[in-house]
Amino acid sequence: MRCLNKHLNNDDANPSLSTEHETASHMNAQRSNSVKRDIPDIEWIFGYGSLMWRPGFYHLEQHPARLHGYHRAACIYSRHHRGTDTVPGLVLGLDTGGYCDGIAFKIDIKHRMQIIDYLHQRELIGYAYTPLTTPVTLPHAEVSAYTFVADPAHPHYAGSLGTEAAAAIIMRAQGSSGLNRDYLISTVEKLAQDGVAEPELTELLTKVRVLTGELDQGGGI
Repeated sequence: MRCLNKHLNNDDANPSLSTEHETASHMNAQRSNSVKRDIPDIEWIFGYGSLMWRPGFYHLEQHPARLHGYHRAACIYSRHHRGTDTVPGLVLGLDTGGYCDGIAFKIDIKHRMQIIDYLHQRELIGYAYTPLTTPVTLPHAEVSAYTFVADPAHPHYAGSLGTEAAAAIIMRAQGSSGLNRDYLISTVEKLAQDGVAEPELTELLTKVRVLTGELDQGGGI
């Protein structure tokens, strides 16, 4: 299984800060309040980025899974975990089109509210994500899973920036969870371990490593 990528165009690789940050904060607060009132009746969580290698919640099982209708893309600006307001990072989201291979985690429904609250704090605070319950295909069955897809209307949605621009953002960014490039490295390594081919993410990581070498040699980025 692999991820089939299709791209949306967005030339804004350096978003303005103040107005967009205020708008994003307002949208995130509204979204967080809305989802708190509507806890989904699910037993599965679909992870496609850092959840694959650091889920952070108790689960009973995990299986390879494919989600249709969206593909994995570096399309979300990070101003918290992997960046700041002044130097935003770039993280993965599910953008429309194609399909995505990730991991489905089965949770204990006794802990569902606690897990959903944790995921909302992790994924909805400061990010251009929208929660979605959608079918995913496991090796032995199809189940409904809870995940987070990119919201193109959100100010922190980056769209398709291209390898050069994306690598430059990732190289200089660091947030509360660490270096932006470490996030990319961990994700690409996990995908490789699971046998998931991601040519564009691999190309992006190669470019980041080239820039890292240039930085180590004093060439800057």
